[in-house]
Amino acid sequence: MTWQKIAPMLLISYCLNFSLILLIMVISIMVGSIGGLNQTSLRKLMAYSSINHIGWMLASLMISNSYWFIYFIIYSMIVFLIVYLFNSYKIFYLMQSFNLLNMNSLNKFILFCNFLSLGGLPPFLGFLPKWMIIQHFSYNFFMLTLMVILTLITLFYYIRITYSAFMINYTNQKLIFYLNSKNLPMWYLLLSFLSISGLSLIMFLFTLF
Repeated sequence: MTWQKIAPMLLISYCLNFSLILLIMVISIMVGSIGGLNQTSLRKLMAYSSINHIGWMLASLMISNSYWFIYFIIYSMIVFLIVYLFNSYKIFYLMQSFNLLNMNSLNKFILFCNFLSLGGLPPFLGFLPKWMIIQHFSYNFFMLTLMVILTLITLFYYIRITYSAFMINYTNQKLIFYLNSKNLPMWYLLLSFLSISGLSLIMFLFTLF
């Protein structure tokens, strides 16, 4: 979902056809948003999320390579944090999150905030690259509105995952894994703190300098 994007994006950067990239960008955002609505497999859901982010990466690539690099680094970090937590608790389907994430409130909070950051909701760090793209695409109001509306759909199924962990107590004996509460490593907590409050820190530093 992350490093596989490097090679095609680099090739596209050398032969930019703005009309074609604009079409692919819209299709990617649309497929990624609508395709993930009816998924119960978290792997498929993250795959559709990746397709959605490809559209935004193409938009950043149309602006400059540095914008694409910033988007890619932030996106890769947030996806890594989410996938690491899923893998730690062996969560592969939406139904499994009902019980497993009831064990540790801190883990639930971190997962919830990282999903909101992945969706590009302010004031999380994931909003920063989308904010830069929105500023440069302000001349094309229709395209910008379409991109934002379709991205809000991805926020819906991000919140659906975390809502089940926060609000619902579902029991299915076939899907219960008897796991002890896990303490996350310090580096994970630091990266999560950066994902959650990174935008606020950047804005604070800008006000200082």
